Amino acid sequence: MPLGQRAGDKSDSRYCGVEVLDFPAGEGLPAVLNHSLASAFDFILAPLVDPNYRPSPGAVLPVSASDLVLGPAQWSNHVVGKISEWIDLDAEDERLRLDSELTLKQEIAWASHLSLQACVLPAPRKSSCGNYARVVNQILQGLTNMHLWLRLPLEKSEPMDDDLDNKVKNNNQTSEIVDSWELWNSFRLLCDHSSQLCVALDISSTLPSINSLGRWFGEPVRAAILQTNAFLTNAKGYPCLSKRHQKILTAFFNHSIQAIISGRSNHKVSPVSEGVLSGDENYIEDAPVRHALSPYLDYVAYLYQRMDPLPEQERFEINYRDFLQSPLQPLMDNLEAQTYETFEKDVVKYTQYQRAVAKALVDRVPDDAVSMTRTVLMVVGAGRGPLVRASLQAAEETGRKLKVYAVEKNPNAVITLHSLIKLEGWESLVTVISSDMRCWDAPEKADILVSELLGSFGDNELSPECLDGAQRFLKPDGISIPSSYTSFIQPITASKLHNDIKAHKDIAHFETAYVVKLHRIATLAPTQQVFTFTHPNFSPNASNQRYTKLQFEMLPDMGSCLVHGFAGYFDSVLYKDVHLGIEPNTATPNMFSWFPIFFPLRKPIYVPDGSPIEVHFWRCCAPTKVWYEWAVTTPTPSPIHNSNGRSYWVGL
Repeated sequence: MPLGQRAGDKSDSRYCGVEVLDFPAGEGLPAVLNHSLASAFDFILAPLVDPNYRPSPGAVLPVSASDLVLGPAQWSNHVVGKISEWIDLDAEDERLRLDSELTLKQEIAWASHLSLQACVLPAPRKSSCGNYARVVNQILQGLTNMHLWLRLPLEKSEPMDDDLDNKVKNNNQTSEIVDSWELWNSFRLLCDHSSQLCVALDISSTLPSINSLGRWFGEPVRAAILQTNAFLTNAKGYPCLSKRHQKILTAFFNHSIQAIISGRSNHKVSPVSEGVLSGDENYIEDAPVRHALSPYLDYVAYLYQRMDPLPEQERFEINYRDFLQSPLQPLMDNLEAQTYETFEKDVVKYTQYQRAVAKALVDRVPDDAVSMTRTVLMVVGAGRGPLVRASLQAAEETGRKLKVYAVEKNPNAVITLHSLIKLEGWESLVTVISSDMRCWDAPEKADILVSELLGSFGDNELSPECLDGAQRFLKPDGISIPSSYTSFIQPITASKLHNDIKAHKDIAHFETAYVVKLHRIATLAPTQQVFTFTHPNFSPNASNQRYTKLQFEMLPDMGSCLVHGFAGYFDSVLYKDVHLGIEPNTATPNMFSWFPIFFPLRKPIYVPDGSPIEVHFWRCCAPTKVWYEWAVTTPTPSPIHNSNGRSYWVGL
C-alpha cells in the first residue's frame, strides 16, 4: 500500500519496504511477505539463501523458498533480494574469496530465475574492492532487467574523533572508510558506469554535512534504508526523526528514492492490531497482529503525506525530467504548430515582455506627446503572434499609439498570423512580413525591436546573429527588447544523463549540448557567467565569437566529487529592471519555455576534496554555422569537445 496520496507524484518514492533480518526458512517467506503486506509495507528486502551456506561439491543451494511458493508477480513486485552478508571477495583468505565468488554468482542466478527487479549487494569490507567490483562487473554484463544495489553506509565525510574511536572499539572492518561516496565512486568506475549498478544507502543516527549529502542526488540511489536506531522518541513514546533526518528523507522522496525500514524495534509500542490502536469498538480478538516495525512505517508515511503537492509547473514538466532533447534549430528548421502552442502557453514569459514594452513606450513617448506620436515597433521572429498581442496590449495599457511590423520566415506561421490579425481586427495596426529578418528591407526605421530568439544558453539559438542582421532597421536611439543576455554554467554530477549518452556508444553524443529538465543531479559549485551579448550593438568591429576561462571552487565540506558535465542557463534583461531567465538564483518563477542546457564530458572528471575545476568555453562562428567547444584543464585535462563543430552546431 503506498505511503499516501501526493498530487502529481507517481514515482517509486510512494512505496516503502521492510528488511527481513532473520532467514525465513521453509514456508516462512510467504508468511513473512503476507504479514508485511498486510501491515501496509509494499515489499520486503529478504535473504535468498541460508546465511550458513558455504559451497561444497554436490551441495544444493539452500534457498529461502521455492519459486513455486509465490507467484511470478509477487516475486517481481514485492521481493528485493538480499545477498549473503558474509561474502568477502577481497579477503586475504583464498578459500573465503573463492567461496564468496561462487556464492555471489549462484545467488544472483537464483534471483534472476525468480525475475526479481533488484538485489542488494553487501557493502565492500575494504576501501580496496577491486576483485569484488570485477566479479560484479562480470555479473552485470550478463543481466538483462535486474538491477544490483550496492549497500553503503551514509558515512560522515569528516567524522569526529569519538566516532572513529567507537568504530575501532566495535572492530568495524570499514572503519578506514571515512567517506562512503569515495567507495561508491571507485566501485562505479571499476564497473564502467554500468546503468544497472545502483546504490542503497544505510541511514543511521548520524548524518554527513548538507553539502556532502547533496552529492548523492546526482547518483543512482534507489533506496534509503532507515535504521531503527536513527529514530528518536516523541513525547508519546512513538518513533520520530530529527529535523535533519526529516529533511534528507523528504529530499529523497523528491528524487524518487524509496524508503526501507530496517532493524529491531527500539520503541515500546505494542505491536497490536489497527483496531486496538484506533479504539475500534468492533475489534475482534483474532485480528492480525501488526508488524513490529509498523510504528516506523506510520511515521515515514506521515512525513510523505505532509509534503506539499507537486506544483502545477512540476506536474507539467515531470515527463521531461532527465530526458535529453536536442536544442531547436529555428533558423534551419520551421517549427511545428505543436511547438508554437507549447511555448504560447507560457503566460509568465509574455507578461514580462508586455511589461518591458510598456516601460519602453512610456520612456519613448512622453505623456504630452501621446496624441501626435506613433511608435514603430517591429517583432522579428513573430511566430504565430504572441509578442504582437503582448505589444498591442502594452500600447493599450499605456495609451500609446503603435504601428507593428510582424516579421516571420516560417510560411506556415505567417498563415496563422494573417488569420489572427483578421480575427482580432488589427489590420490597421499590424503589417505581416513573410521574410527572414536578415534579408528584409524595412520601409521605415523602428523605435523598438522585439524578439524572442533566446535559447536555454541565451545565445545558442543564434539571437546575436539574427539581431545583428535586424538592427540595421532600428533607429540610432532605438530600443531592443531584450537589451542584453548572459549565459551561466556550473559543474554537476549527473549519472543518469551520462549513462543515457554513453548508451549511444559514440563520441558525437558526448560532444552535443542537450536541453534537459534537470532533476536527478547534484550541483557542485555556484553558477558563473560565461558570455554576455548586448543589443543594439553598433560597434564596427563587432564579433560574436567568444572565449572564457572559469575556475569553480567546490562547495565547502562536500568532499570529493565526480563531474559529468556542466549545466547551462541564461538571464536576460528585457528592458531596464524587467528581466527573464532560468539562472537558478534569479529564475523567473512559473516559467516553462526553457529547460537548462547540458554540456557533457566524454570522461567524467574526478575532483579531489579541496581542488578547484577549471573549464574553458568557446563560442565559434563560421559563415554557415555557430558552435561551442569546451574542455577541462584542472584537476586533470579533458579532450577539447566538439572541435570545429564536428558533432554539434547551429546552422545559420
